[in-house]
Amino acid sequence: MTGRTARRRVLRVSLDGGAAPRADLLAAEEPLGIRIGGQAVTLTMRTPGDDLDLVAGFLVSEGIARSAADIADLRICSGERCGHDHDDGHEDLGNVADVTLAPGIVLRAEQRRNFLTSSACGVCGKTSIAELSVSGNYDLSRDAARVTPEVLAGLPDALRAAQRVFDRTGGLHAAGLFTAAGDLLAVREDVGRHNAVDKIVGWAMRAGRLPLSGCVLLVSGRASFELVQKAVLAGIPVLAAVSAPSSLAADLAGETGLTLVGFLRGGSMNVYTGADRVAAPARLAGG
Repeated sequence: MTGRTARRRVLRVSLDGGAAPRADLLAAEEPLGIRIGGQAVTLTMRTPGDDLDLVAGFLVSEGIARSAADIADLRICSGERCGHDHDDGHEDLGNVADVTLAPGIVLRAEQRRNFLTSSACGVCGKTSIAELSVSGNYDLSRDAARVTPEVLAGLPDALRAAQRVFDRTGGLHAAGLFTAAGDLLAVREDVGRHNAVDKIVGWAMRAGRLPLSGCVLLVSGRASFELVQKAVLAGIPVLAAVSAPSSLAADLAGETGLTLVGFLRGGSMNVYTGADRVAAPARLAGG
């Protein structure tokens, strides 16, 4: 595994006629093969770093594991040191995550992806619409979390201030986990939005913190179906995005009891589902 950034020489061109070579930092993107019990499950493109969290979060998002107790062993190794003889091409493409599930935890055939999962697509490799939806383990309708619009409005700045690699590259998505009071619990960055969320969920799972009751998940881009599903599977009652949600994301949020907030920027926001969790601003409470 290399670092989270890569240095490249570029030609900086400006419209005033200037052109000069300079060094530039890019966000790193590399493949990570995921094996379970020696079987290749998927090959995902990610930004190196927090790889154990990424794999653990992937297992939760796929409905393969619910807690750290479902994983007997999880390690990252280079292809030639993984201890398996399977010729699946992972050795030549990058690092490999090797997972051993606990006794009684079985990988079903439909949970094995069929091809590369790109950094732009967390559901790539699914073969049918039915496979997109994974049953959740937590009843979000029972989560009594409340968050004020003032707290929500302050989260994007808090997340941006914690994006260390973005400051150097300008090329990463981020996911931040907050308390309902606005305290930052964890932040993860990646070239893929779904990877950043998986890293958050995996961190929580490995730390024994699932479900993430009473928490708010903020993502730096849009809110897609897959991100809503990841939040639901982690027991997160509030998902906020600085951009728009998709229609399917809003449908799933409504069905599962998740509060979905979009266009969270500049002191305003749209609450698409679960508005009862967003307390009225103080100036409107008596109106």
